[in-house]
Amino acid sequence: MSRIPAVANMFYPGDKDRLREQLSSFVRPTPEPRKVIAAISPHAGYMYSGGVAGAVFSQISIQDTVVILGPNHRGMGANVALNTSGMWEMPMGSVPINEALAESILGVSTSVVKIEDDSEAHTMEHSIEVQVPFLQFLRPEVSIVPIGVSHLTYDACQEIGQALVQGIQGFGKEVLMVASTDMTHYESQDEAKSKDKLAIDRILDLDPKGLYETVSRHGISMCGMIPTTIVLEACRAMGAERAELVQYATSGDVTGDYDQVVGYAGFIVY
Repeated sequence: MSRIPAVANMFYPGDKDRLREQLSSFVRPTPEPRKVIAAISPHAGYMYSGGVAGAVFSQISIQDTVVILGPNHRGMGANVALNTSGMWEMPMGSVPINEALAESILGVSTSVVKIEDDSEAHTMEHSIEVQVPFLQFLRPEVSIVPIGVSHLTYDACQEIGQALVQGIQGFGKEVLMVASTDMTHYESQDEAKSKDKLAIDRILDLDPKGLYETVSRHGISMCGMIPTTIVLEACRAMGAERAELVQYATSGDVTGDYDQVVGYAGFIVY
């Protein structure tokens, strides 16, 4: 089954040449890209968050296979929806689902929440889709495993994180994980930066439970808190020692409107 883009020509150019040109303005590959366990990247329209995403992906080595976790904004499909087969048709060409890794993750049982084979949840969702052109630009032969998640308890996040680790270990090859998230939505620049710092500090401390509790306690409208918590759980289990903030920006930096901004933060974990 092929998935067609939901937000091409809205969040990013649908024409491959224009897309490559825009990506080239955001991505500055380094001579010695860093090997990391995971990246955390924003998912807004490229004019707003492309600079932050590009700064993150410019620094790192993209593995042949990337597991991308994103929030399910529309509430379609399963609570934890894994797309297990087929192709994602993108402007720069088709990107295959890595079926072996998808099945390895799907085969890990959890007692709190079930990981389900569900393509419906991905049909109109943008949070994972906008990461793919960056990955494809830097590694054209990349394959992906997309996992969309709705709101989950912390215990469920912990179990899904462990399931990811077991699935990746069963796959037996190196994999990059990407968590897709924006930060505070539609508050003033000062409020957004203040609230986002609370969440950023928890990510830098590799503290998934602290992130979950902090975002909940302070009402931080970080839409990808759940996928980020899951990925941090997996990173800790894989022996991660450090998280690093690559760049932080807001939509106000582009529009000049600082009364209502959206925050964007990019991290690497290694």
